[in-house]
Amino acid sequence: MHFKSALELTFALLYSAIGVLLFVVLERGIYLSWLAWRSRTLARLIGAAAPGSGDPLEGVRFSDPISQSLRRYAEFLQSAPSHEREEDLSSALFIGVDKRVSARLWILDTIVTAAPLLGLLGTILGIMDTFDALSAGGISDPTLVSRGIASALRATAIGITAALLGLLGNNILNRRAHVLTEDFKALLLSMPGGLVQRPALMRGRSPGEGETTSRVAAG
Repeated sequence: MHFKSALELTFALLYSAIGVLLFVVLERGIYLSWLAWRSRTLARLIGAAAPGSGDPLEGVRFSDPISQSLRRYAEFLQSAPSHEREEDLSSALFIGVDKRVSARLWILDTIVTAAPLLGLLGTILGIMDTFDALSAGGISDPTLVSRGIASALRATAIGITAALLGLLGNNILNRRAHVLTEDFKALLLSMPGGLVQRPALMRGRSPGEGETTSRVAAG
């Protein structure tokens, strides 16, 4: 059996996984940092808006999903929508932003799970290749056997390294994504003319009905 070829393929897959992992961590890190900067800029604009001054984001033309969602929400508020329609739109906008912020993070989860298993498979194939050569009488030097086993164990080491890097990157990026989505909720709730600024809408509602206004804040 061609155990050596299978071992080489395993190494190629492991190195490819590390390359993909580094690309995703770098790309997502830059993207989430850019979104965080946009979010801080929007928070300053909304915080500086005077009550009753209209749309605080008028003239903002940022292309990121948080800015676009807030622009859409601000324009929607100008039409004095009903409580239910406002809640529905804010929930839909939150889901859309959350999907964009968390995009491609599943790749890191996959690598964290698959890399150690792939490394273990490489080790098994490498040891099988060494024993196969021994049984065929093709290796008489013990140092060559040691090298074969060392090469096989290297696959496990690479797989564990990839998993550790992926786990670290995944935890950091997931935390940043969570903070961004929470900041987006806060921006939605702080928009002038929104439900937070219209407590009169809640008068006469039962406690159960009043709790629905926190749907966005609860995620």
